[in-house]
Amino acid sequence: MNVKQPIGILDSGVGGLTVVKEAMRQLPHESLIYIGDNARCPYGPRTNEEILTYTTQLVDYLLKFNIKMLVIACNTATAVTAKVLQERLDIPVIGVIKPGALAANRKTVSGKVGLIATETTVRSHFYEHFLWQKNAHLEVTSLACPSFVNLVESHEYHSPLAKQVVKKQLQPMIDQQVDTLILGCTHFPIISDIIQMTMGDGVTLIDSGKETISEVSYILSYENIEASNEENDTSYQFFTTGSAQMFDEIAAEWLEKPITTKHVSLNELEGDE
Repeated sequence: MNVKQPIGILDSGVGGLTVVKEAMRQLPHESLIYIGDNARCPYGPRTNEEILTYTTQLVDYLLKFNIKMLVIACNTATAVTAKVLQERLDIPVIGVIKPGALAANRKTVSGKVGLIATETTVRSHFYEHFLWQKNAHLEVTSLACPSFVNLVESHEYHSPLAKQVVKKQLQPMIDQQVDTLILGCTHFPIISDIIQMTMGDGVTLIDSGKETISEVSYILSYENIEASNEENDTSYQFFTTGSAQMFDEIAAEWLEKPITTKHVSLNELEGDE
């Protein structure tokens, strides 16, 4: 395997950009190829069969670029497809659930851990599985927050409505008095300021995407496939099944640099099956 090969990252939409931002920071010499399935976002309310089909199409598209590692930057897709993809592919496949759960276990003081995610991620109980695997005494409260994904995808997270939606949605979590809150959807760090303000400074937020890149860094080193510090040809490519213009706007704001996104039609993806 050539260390210059890029890392492939997929998500249901723009949420995975939170993972990309962390990858750019922690792994500045690695080339990245990202695809967001904005046209079919959100994945949370979809069936497992749909999620597996859509994710497989995104993976097949990324494989065209000869990626050396796959990062599933979507908690929902991780819950449904990670095991299948790990068995199918001969490259490392990293999901975002386990790293986030392990970080929450390390950070909690009271043992009261909260999880906000999509419906599918909450139903999967994967976070609880990894949390209780390390500490069976943790008190875990899970809450589906699908409206948060819509706020981000519609680029409305700066609106007055966003604060109202977040405050109303998180009230059950506030009532549980958790001291650690897992952002179990990669869209959620984009509104982490509002979430932190709503939950209070006493609550530690866990960014599962950020924790995932730390694991990616370790695996790159362990597998001896990390890009050399001497390489100067780092590149970033972005693709979306939705509006390239809206993706560019959100990405430029979040990544703090202009990017050019290419549109990929659903017909093109479906033809890859």
